[in-house]
Amino acid sequence: MPNKKIKIFIIAGEVSGDALAARVMKRMDGRAEFVGIGGAAMISCGLKSIFPMADLSVMGITEVLAHVRTLTRRINQTVNAIITTRPDLVLTVDSPGFAKSVIKKLRSSRAGREMIADGLKFHHIVAPQVWAWRPERAKKYARIFDKLYAFFDFEVPYFTKYGLDTIAVGHPIAENIMDLPRANKTNEKIITLVPGSRMSEVKKLMPVFRHFVETINSCGYRGYKFAIPTVETTKEYVQREIKDWAVIPELVAADMRYELYQKTYVAVVASGTVSAELAMLHVPAIVTYKMNRLTTLIGHLLINIKWVSLVNILLNRAVYPEFLGADATAENIINEFDTIILPANRNKMIAELHAADDMWVRPEGAASQIIADDILNVIPL
Repeated sequence: MPNKKIKIFIIAGEVSGDALAARVMKRMDGRAEFVGIGGAAMISCGLKSIFPMADLSVMGITEVLAHVRTLTRRINQTVNAIITTRPDLVLTVDSPGFAKSVIKKLRSSRAGREMIADGLKFHHIVAPQVWAWRPERAKKYARIFDKLYAFFDFEVPYFTKYGLDTIAVGHPIAENIMDLPRANKTNEKIITLVPGSRMSEVKKLMPVFRHFVETINSCGYRGYKFAIPTVETTKEYVQREIKDWAVIPELVAADMRYELYQKTYVAVVASGTVSAELAMLHVPAIVTYKMNRLTTLIGHLLINIKWVSLVNILLNRAVYPEFLGADATAENIINEFDTIILPANRNKMIAELHAADDMWVRPEGAASQIIADDILNVIPL
């Protein structure tokens, strides 16, 4: 049947995953139909999300515990939806805790086992950073998923040694960024603040950012403006929080963030995908992250890497300064800011960001195209 489409149940749980999933959906060129969970980007591609993506946007040990009832209900709802829709493929994008819970529950159910016997496959985009902490997770992924799409070649052997079919596709956001004009010629003194996309991290960083902004405003710095790109999951909260700041930052829609980054003089951001976006655009930045004390303590015990910013990891040196946990203070950020705005230091950082350009992309093409083509080749029409 020439008009037959494959049916994909697709799941994304946060803004970066929503954007990546939408690009993969577009690359299918109408050869697939989708149902699942996603945000604005996926919905604009025709997805009818079975519940709001914001319900999955939690991170950290105690944060997850606080939302366990909602997550359990959503896991069950998702499993039932998969059984009802009977897709050819379940494609999960990041959000590993939720994705694994859904698939394990499905694999253990009678209906799920019947669907697997009929050919249902489970593919996952974004490899967990097993090279950073808990390497045993690679073996668990091999038991749950049929295929894994990693970003970088060095990640692949961690999973293939356990029999999980894994391919490197390059960093997906590079396809939207690497051809854009770089920001190193900007004359505007815009400080971009990115407190994150999850409510838990935004609530922790906004007070720090407020202290930073009000110090800059009151201590003789001249000509600086402030901006915050907003996402759907936290926009209303950010709007409320900045109402009584001494200087109110301009709020910029998420889909306009690259235009903002290109005009940014220095960014102060939560650890995450945004630091990779800024690195690709050669924007000087300071990376911060605040966690609750329990998550911070456990992180110190388990994490085996020097840095959390991907550009630092790829280049094996501290290009972006990082302030994490108790070190994520306005005072530390201001001290580093004073260093970065010196022209020689700013130009040095931009030059170092150039050195990572070839590490973000693969010669075969865009990551979303590689993923879409692979799925269409693996799942028969």
